Amino acid sequence: VQLQASGGGLVQPGGSLRLACTASGSIDSINPITWHRQAPGKQRELLARMTSYGIASYPDSTMKGRVTISRDVNKNTVYLQIDTLKPEDTAVYYCYAGSPYYSWGQGTLVTVSS
Repeated sequence: VQLQASGGGLVQPGGSLRLACTASGSIDSINPITWHRQAPGKQRELLARMTSYGIASYPDSTMKGRVTISRDVNKNTVYLQIDTLKPEDTAVYYCYAGSPYYSWGQGTLVTVSS
């Protein structure tokens, strides 16, 4: 399966964005789909997880409480809503397909700046 991340761009501090991760196949068959980010000079960080059954979970990341993962099965798309953006949220945001594909999307750049 191939993943296409989109929705990044330039946003002012305090703003919101909704990122989309569209799969080339049914997301019901992927367990899980996860969102990550990687800021310059930092390790990739797991932000949210969506199982093939539609169950969302959030690890203890620096963005916990400001991100919401959701999905539209008909569009084969998993979304990441990010609120109250801060300059330190500037990063490339990636989605990842777990079992049975184990593959990364290409990432979408989010820049938070005034």
